Amino acid sequence: MAELQRSSRDPDRLRLGLEAWLATKLPSGAAPAVGSLESTSANGMSSETLLFDAEWTEGGDRRAERLVARVAPDAGDVPVFPSYDLDRQYQAIRLVDRLTTVPVPPVWWSEPDPGPLGAPFFVMSRVDGRVPPDVLPYNFGDSWLFDAAPADQRRLQDATVRVLAELHAVEKPDERFGFLAPDAPGDTFLRRRVAHTRAWYEFAAAGGWRSPLVERGFAWLDEHWPADEGPTVVCWGDSRIGNVMYDDFAPVAVLDWEMAALGPRELDVAWLIYGHRIFEDIAATMGLPGMPDFLRPDDIADCYEALTGHTPRDLEFYGTYAALQFAIVFLRTGHRQVHFGEIDQPADVDELIMNREPLQRMLAGAYWDW
Repeated sequence: MAELQRSSRDPDRLRLGLEAWLATKLPSGAAPAVGSLESTSANGMSSETLLFDAEWTEGGDRRAERLVARVAPDAGDVPVFPSYDLDRQYQAIRLVDRLTTVPVPPVWWSEPDPGPLGAPFFVMSRVDGRVPPDVLPYNFGDSWLFDAAPADQRRLQDATVRVLAELHAVEKPDERFGFLAPDAPGDTFLRRRVAHTRAWYEFAAAGGWRSPLVERGFAWLDEHWPADEGPTVVCWGDSRIGNVMYDDFAPVAVLDWEMAALGPRELDVAWLIYGHRIFEDIAATMGLPGMPDFLRPDDIADCYEALTGHTPRDLEFYGTYAALQFAIVFLRTGHRQVHFGEIDQPADVDELIMNREPLQRMLAGAYWDW
């Protein structure tokens, strides 16, 4: 669970590029200046996140803002996904902000032109709060969440489930968020979503990175498909607590919308559960106590049902699908580590998959206990 190198871009060139670009977005005479700029090593392994301070003249006075730019990765840096539609994320955040009470950062601009920074990006405000860390994982100990009282951990857990319930309550999701429909073949949104994931795997596997385990996983999904996929909702897609900023154990900013899509509610419910379970599995292999009473599947399902009236179903299918997607992420980030010289390429590609053994047990029907 070490830090991963995410980018080879020059921070000074990025700062100057942002400064020049801001001049095209602000009124004449604004004279924007970008001060400090840094790439964050916070959670997430996909888009590049730049934190920067900017000021400009507005109404005769200098205005200062603390901003964040989410930038599509450079193709040469082994990106996790085959393509990045940053404007799609920008539009999703804007709509979520307008139609729900889900806390998202205020967004400022979207720039689809790769010219200014070398890739498309969007800019949003920086929000203060605490994020459960991925490195080292919050459940390993010595983190603010691990050290919190059980009642506060439960408050955070239930408040996060409320985020899902609020998002899933958006009416007419296929009309309002039609641009989130998976761009893949299939007669349901779930079929299209999984087909999209298959295409993502083919991208990750190109050039000698094929995974027998991942391919077995797709065959398992085909054999265990839900009989009733249920209603379609707006799905956050990456519903991990590591993608939320909290203040006093309540969400103040829901982040990382690049996997947002239309589909069944269980996509988000199972992802929330497995996003914790994967860290619990790793903690167990290291002899660490972890947080076994936190984000328990039954507790999440019961809380979600109490808030929405919908009983989550087929969670073994959706949990295994979540684990399969994590496996593809590990396959790709392992490739990235090889690219940057952090590790040697293993003879067995499946060695890169950090959740390999749990996924094997899932496919054998010996993992989930709900």
